Amino acid sequence: MAPTTTPPARALPARESSLFKEVLHNYEDRQLKKGLKAAETILKKFPNHGETMCMKGLILTHMGRRDEGFDLVKQGVRHDLTSHICWHVFGLVQKGQKNYDEALKSYTQALRFDKENMNILRDAAHLQTQLRHYDQLVETRHTLLRLRPQLRQNWIALAVAYHLHGNLTESKNILAQFERIVKNVPDYDIELSEVLLYHVRVLEDLGEYKEALALLDTHAKSRMIIDRVAIMEFRARLSSKLKSEDAQQAWQGLIEQNADSYDYYRGYLSNRGIDLDALTDETRVQALQTLRHFAEQFSRAAAPQRLALAVAAGDEFKELLEPYLRTRLAKGIPSLFTDLKALYRDPSKRDIIESVTHALLDSLAHAPDAPCPSSIDPTMYVWTLYFLAQHHSHLGRHDKALALLDTAIAHTPTLPELYLFHGRVLKRAGDPYGAARWVDQARLLDLQDRFLNARCGKYRLRAGLVEEAVEVFGLFTKKDAPSPSQDLEDMQSLLYLIEEADAHRRNGNYAMALKRYLAVQKVFDDFEDDQFDFHGYSVRKFTVNIYLNLLKWEDTLRSHPAYVHAAIEASRILVRLHDDPSIANKASSQSHLSEAEKKAKKKAKKAEKKVQEEAKKASANGSNEDKGLEAGPPKDDDPDGAKLLQAPEPLERAAKLLKPLSTLAKDNVQAWAAIYDVAVRRKKYLQALQALQRAHTLDPASPDLHTRLVDFAQRWKALNDKIAENATTVVSSSLAKFIPEDVPPERFNSQYLQAHSTRGDAILGAAKASQLLGAPREEVEAAVFGVLNPDVALQLETAIAVDAFLAEIQSPRVDEFRAAAKAKFPLSTVFAPHAELPALRKSAIGLAVAEVNAEKEEFIS
Repeated sequence: MAPTTTPPARALPARESSLFKEVLHNYEDRQLKKGLKAAETILKKFPNHGETMCMKGLILTHMGRRDEGFDLVKQGVRHDLTSHICWHVFGLVQKGQKNYDEALKSYTQALRFDKENMNILRDAAHLQTQLRHYDQLVETRHTLLRLRPQLRQNWIALAVAYHLHGNLTESKNILAQFERIVKNVPDYDIELSEVLLYHVRVLEDLGEYKEALALLDTHAKSRMIIDRVAIMEFRARLSSKLKSEDAQQAWQGLIEQNADSYDYYRGYLSNRGIDLDALTDETRVQALQTLRHFAEQFSRAAAPQRLALAVAAGDEFKELLEPYLRTRLAKGIPSLFTDLKALYRDPSKRDIIESVTHALLDSLAHAPDAPCPSSIDPTMYVWTLYFLAQHHSHLGRHDKALALLDTAIAHTPTLPELYLFHGRVLKRAGDPYGAARWVDQARLLDLQDRFLNARCGKYRLRAGLVEEAVEVFGLFTKKDAPSPSQDLEDMQSLLYLIEEADAHRRNGNYAMALKRYLAVQKVFDDFEDDQFDFHGYSVRKFTVNIYLNLLKWEDTLRSHPAYVHAAIEASRILVRLHDDPSIANKASSQSHLSEAEKKAKKKAKKAEKKVQEEAKKASANGSNEDKGLEAGPPKDDDPDGAKLLQAPEPLERAAKLLKPLSTLAKDNVQAWAAIYDVAVRRKKYLQALQALQRAHTLDPASPDLHTRLVDFAQRWKALNDKIAENATTVVSSSLAKFIPEDVPPERFNSQYLQAHSTRGDAILGAAKASQLLGAPREEVEAAVFGVLNPDVALQLETAIAVDAFLAEIQSPRVDEFRAAAKAKFPLSTVFAPHAELPALRKSAIGLAVAEVNAEKEEFIS
């Protein structure tokens, strides 16, 4: 309750007090012009009245004058530090800026002066949930329930708060008490049904399976729980945990309802003591028998047949595989190889798949220049060729894959999938230009297909043709957007942002690469912000179970591969920038801007000017439009990304990007390597050492780890200003576990090279370590050329990395290595002489977009 005595500085005469109430009402009704006028009337007589200043600032914020409004709110708070209205308004504005930490502080201050304000308490609870302050959330929800016990949502909100805080027992007690007092529930009440299912979930999480099943059965019979599928799933799961005889029937019922759910089959088999992930000879026979029975019972379901393939072995596998393949090849299912690819982990199954498919192809084969005989299904023939091409390409036999695809294309030249996969094979073989050309041919087969268009743009980006890729993407983006790139960024297309960033990085345009990687970070920030509205909505609508799943997903949001990749690559650019600040000066020129980007920049400037003119007209007309507390998308004043590179403290920005990876990507060696690179340059030696230890746990033989161990040993040895004595002891003792004190770094490096002399990536890692140790360039070159030895397993990615490393150390033997690598990978063009690259780029484009549009118009006319 607000204080009864009003401070003199806050007190207003009757007329102005009435006007202030009018300001509040006008704001609530979004009569912004009237509210602003009333606030200005008060401030003419009382210019230092804090609450009025805050309300005026809030209204200005809603009218789009955000900077002016925020400054006014801050002034109002300074003039009245004990007003709950001032602090509440300050919190509202900060929440609109997505500054949740500061907003919660403001709400906490507001509650000091008005402890029972429902609006402030409710908003504070949402902020506490957003920031995962669950201990404070429990207190706030308790207060709300005490003030309004008649509101059902307050009971459920408190139960959820206890659940999030980890106190499931209290959550159960609150739900039980709520169910005892709830009265006059209409039939088929969805909200109560969701609450009861949530109660069952809490009991299950507590391990009280018997009570959970009893509660479920009671309310299912009375039809208070409406979701029949959820009832069946809970009953099957709980019966299995109780070892009940009814469990098998429950799982059977679920399978009959949805025969394509893998989880239901796993549950059924697990109830019978069969774990599909840990099969024995005895359980394998039982599982296969059960799955065969289900496959016969549900002949149109794919799940039991596919699970049977995973379980079977030897002749039984071959017996099951043949009809599975034949049926799907006859139907022409493009994703068949993707479906079976997991079976390739078993070499024996892989060989059986190859032999069965080749036998099938032999039965369908006919003369390529003759028409297909009536006894042969032409659809099955072409899709068998397609499947075998995928098979051989997956195993690295690119020549065979291309030959099969050529045969398929000669048979059916109008099937886009054949051209797409032809491009994919060339991409794997190291020919990004040829890949882009073939995917462009697939696009030309159906110019209305958005998927083919997107694939074409992606492959052009892979070939480094950024301008040409943007041109293709622009065929399906909004025509009124400033540029196709901006539209795809607004649509949060992670595929596009990652691919374009990688293309710019490979082209040496670090400014634009960093800009796109940070755009990926912004997408995930938006995902995180988007959950805020659900903190109130889900409790109000009683969709608690799915809401809890949402929060769990949000907590692991940045484990997504797109964020992990963007964070690692952006941190590498920032580390490079720290090591060589001249990169920022090079990026400040306009040399990297393509023609399309320059046009987009001009278009964006025109659009921005138009928006500003319209805003001026609107303000001149005294618009009453509510633009909300949240600001719109910020103006892009750095179209080429140069300012991002010139921003201060690159290491601090990199550390912020990598911070989530220490918990969400802890099984990724590359992530720990990136964390080390940043930490050691920030002189956070304990953090750097911890990153090395984590990487060593994952892969002791990792070349990235080896290079950084040598780097850390060198840095630690050269360190003049040692850290605290205890930390020094810890670092020295831990480093000795990796590199013994009596072993020089040079010998450690040669021992690593000797132990992994047949691995191309290990040879490259040892060469990089030699460079760090100050070895002459000739010695480093001789070491890295060891990847070309006949007994070395050299991957294409490693060869590309070696080429980049030789260019980085300015080796005169770059052309020599590229020629040798070209001989190793004859299908590749990435090692072609630089003089040939313009012709390769031109060949990758095919028909220009303008020519295609002209052909379309001519055909239509």
